[in-house]
Amino acid sequence: MNFRQLRYFAAVAEEENIGRAALRLHISQPPLTRQIQQLEDELGVKLLHRTSKGVELTQAGDTLYHEARNILALTAVATERTVKAEQGHLGRLDIAIFGSAILGLIPKTVLEFRNAYPDVNVVLHTMSKPDQIKALRRRQIDIGFNRLLAPHEDITTEVILYEELVIAVNENHPLAKKKDLKFTDLAGEPLILFPSNARPGFIDYAIRICNDAGFSPNITQEVGDAVTGVALVASGFGISIVPRSTTALSLPGVIYRDFEQNKDVAGLDLSCIYRTDNHSQILHNFLQVVRRYAAELEKKS
Repeated sequence: MNFRQLRYFAAVAEEENIGRAALRLHISQPPLTRQIQQLEDELGVKLLHRTSKGVELTQAGDTLYHEARNILALTAVATERTVKAEQGHLGRLDIAIFGSAILGLIPKTVLEFRNAYPDVNVVLHTMSKPDQIKALRRRQIDIGFNRLLAPHEDITTEVILYEELVIAVNENHPLAKKKDLKFTDLAGEPLILFPSNARPGFIDYAIRICNDAGFSPNITQEVGDAVTGVALVASGFGISIVPRSTTALSLPGVIYRDFEQNKDVAGLDLSCIYRTDNHSQILHNFLQVVRRYAAELEKKS
């Protein structure tokens, strides 16, 4: 018994007439009759009775018809799901994020992707830069987002956008009311920088731009992420240099101030990384959403 025989038999059962079934299947009547006879011979049962109007199912034929309908329906579902998987509309996407990279663009991009591809299971993982690299090579994740990424031969790094830097300052601090804020205004101020692990990282970048501005930063706290840093600002522990996306964090007593950046300081990158040999259509579709959304943000800036 093969799939074609089941499909032919189901058509005959539904049409109750071999001639009409042949027309529906776009074949002539004799080969259809032979297929039904071969099916009966193989099973060793009579599936159809001939009547004056056509054919009717025997008890065995009725049983096979219901089973055939289930098999054909499952086959149709399998075919549809296979095509959707090929097109990147079905499957799983594992995304690694860390620190301030979870703010701003990424949540909105993930939401847009999930709305466009509801049958793709999106799973988020919190991972540091070294852990993202390891997870990519072990094929545990498909894509990661982070900043200040070093090049790797087997991993593609794609810059999504550049962010300006701002400061998070307590509303009672004198700098909260100062106009035309400059980097040099941070000299001597207690700074809260992040992350404290996965060096080199943003903390080293912040130290460099302070040095380029002519002073050594007074680092009083090194914390794991931007959220903790801003929380300490709210508690009066100091000031934090943060990417603009961090302004999505709204904590009582914290305000964000722009300042004139040193002309030699470039914006802080937000990049994604993925295996160069990953040709997944799901990943391709997600990257298309990320690139489109980043382009829209760039137009607005």
